[in-house]
Amino acid sequence: MWAAVCFTEVGGWVLGAPGRSAFTRVAIDGHAPRSPCRQRARRRARLVLAAADATNLAQKSLSVLVVGSGGREHALVRAVKKSPFLKDLYAAPGNPGIEADGATLCADVGAEDVDALVACAKEKQVDFVIVGPEVALVKGLVDRLLDERIVAFGPTQAAAVLEGSKVFTKEFMVRHSIPTAWYAKFDGADAAAAAKQFVREKGLPIVIKADGLAAGKGVILAHTVEQADAAIDDILVKQVFGDAGSSMVIEEFLFGEEASFFAILDGENAVALASAQDHKARDDGDKGPNTGGMGAYSPAPVLTAEMQAAVMTDVVLPTARGMVKEGRSFRGVLFVGLMITSEGPKVLEYNVRFGDPECQVLCSRIQSDMLQLLYAASTGKLKEVGDIIWEPYKALVVVMATKGYPGSYTKGSKISGLHAVDKMDKVKVFHAGTARNSDGAIVANGGRVLGVTALGNSTFEAQQRAYAAVDAIDWSEGFCRRDIGWRAVKREEEEKAVPQ
Repeated sequence: MWAAVCFTEVGGWVLGAPGRSAFTRVAIDGHAPRSPCRQRARRRARLVLAAADATNLAQKSLSVLVVGSGGREHALVRAVKKSPFLKDLYAAPGNPGIEADGATLCADVGAEDVDALVACAKEKQVDFVIVGPEVALVKGLVDRLLDERIVAFGPTQAAAVLEGSKVFTKEFMVRHSIPTAWYAKFDGADAAAAAKQFVREKGLPIVIKADGLAAGKGVILAHTVEQADAAIDDILVKQVFGDAGSSMVIEEFLFGEEASFFAILDGENAVALASAQDHKARDDGDKGPNTGGMGAYSPAPVLTAEMQAAVMTDVVLPTARGMVKEGRSFRGVLFVGLMITSEGPKVLEYNVRFGDPECQVLCSRIQSDMLQLLYAASTGKLKEVGDIIWEPYKALVVVMATKGYPGSYTKGSKISGLHAVDKMDKVKVFHAGTARNSDGAIVANGGRVLGVTALGNSTFEAQQRAYAAVDAIDWSEGFCRRDIGWRAVKREEEEKAVPQ
């Protein structure tokens, strides 16, 4: 029997049996096959070395490098900065907001340049690297760092395939009986006709996904045959996503409410973080093209304690056990994109890093030591971390993006008013796509540019604070949705209307 500590906002979920974890039990019982190749053996050896190198965190202070330049990384920097175990803090390449919060920037190092990132970590003599973006993980940054005996937060290349390949992920979920949508895979340009026929047989709406990483643009929700045919041609025939589109998945369009579920794994243990929900559509009312996320809030009411228990039992645990069984032991954060359907939670996708903008609301609410938590997961010592404590407040982030996003947009427009927002109560602005011009002014340098985040006693209160801050920012080329958190606010209004 597996023992489980029930989820609460104070303690989170921890799965395991007394004296040994659930994931360890998989190997102890002989269900995890021995690696058939030396590569997997070396990978396990690197993880063991990382754990052996790690002493009790309470007895040391860490020099830390955060990889990335977005709002997710800015939020992680702010959270890690609070730790008493932090010695030095670096970011590569970082952004002006991250620099203002005290990190030393390695601005000439790209977030996807594995060689340069490893060189930066060695040059700065960092003890611990926190990898933000998915591309570096899929490229094997963690493997390279472990080879240099540098502890890193994030999965190895073999485990990062959960995000790196939609085909692998769907086949993996089938192998391990994890609830998800039905699907079919298609390989190469010659399969385009068969893919179009499959769409006509299954009916609309339907979901079409490029296999590999496509900067958040490889998932198309097709509501017409014309949209589906165009997506298939773009992916398989025109190769608009390059190698990421050499294969594709067509899957069932699930109906329900989306939610984001995050669990920290150390290969043997798992602990759930607070719940969150983001808004992928660009426009109010969940309309318009899909984006990387136009806002988020935490906690997500749809993820009740019972629902979170079901996700841990039916999704996270079998995923982690399956990865161990297949020689791909997972350490890092497992971000499960869910659709809460009438049949229960089903997996839309896996991500192997914190979500953006969900990371901003999670980091705004966590009271526990984030550096201690991430380091423990990276060294196989998650069981040594105490209860995860969360702010009782609700948190909500509104993403301000450049006009034209997620399509083409211009860079360089000036942003003013940020200093005034910094003085607002329970409000933080995370930089996601900013730079400084020759005059030192903050300018837009990407599609999603700012994450205006606020806390409140209710989601409505957090929403009001966030939009007041948005309105205080002077940026003529910026836009945002004006209804972030609407589901939670609606639930709060309905609860107030119920007679006590």
